[in-house]
Amino acid sequence: MTPDESPLRAAPSFFEVVLHQRACREFSADPVSDGDLHQILEAATHAPSAMNHQPWVFVVVREEAARTALTTIMRELWEGGGREQTEGRVPDSLLHEVDLGFTKTLPEAPLLIVVAGDTGTAPLEQLGWSVYPAVQNLLLAANALGLGSALTTMGIFRGAEVQDITGLPPELVPMAIVPIGWPAVRLGPPRRIPVAQKVHRERYGNPW
Repeated sequence: MTPDESPLRAAPSFFEVVLHQRACREFSADPVSDGDLHQILEAATHAPSAMNHQPWVFVVVREEAARTALTTIMRELWEGGGREQTEGRVPDSLLHEVDLGFTKTLPEAPLLIVVAGDTGTAPLEQLGWSVYPAVQNLLLAANALGLGSALTTMGIFRGAEVQDITGLPPELVPMAIVPIGWPAVRLGPPRRIPVAQKVHRERYGNPW
């Protein structure tokens, strides 16, 4: 894909990007340029990977019928058991936000990036620790450009259908579907447990 020209913008600091990263599930109809996408995907491909296998593959899906097919799979999985398994595990406000995303707003994202792992490059059981760092880079790069994104893995439970929709051969295993677009609403601060509750000094139980 050849990047087109994108307007220059002031880059936020690294920590500003990281500390304000959060999922976006409501998108405007404004298009995302190839130039912005190239930057995002280049950042993704500079993630670390085990043995430098770089087993990631990305399929950018803009075509409406394919996007609809992919988001329909996610909605059906959510309504067929995903919502039930999530209830009681997250705050009601977050559950409502996720529910709204799967049932209504994710289809409005102007593009989806299907992320796959190449089992011809690395063993299946090793793909996660190489592919998901690349996804994290992708999410952070999108945030740095002001774009919204969200990590979704619901679709991988019907991976064969995702492969069929995107033309992925059997050795390329779907691992995530990431909607990308300009946020339709201003994103609030991320919900995070304080560092002091998650970090221990020297041994577990010693407060940080």
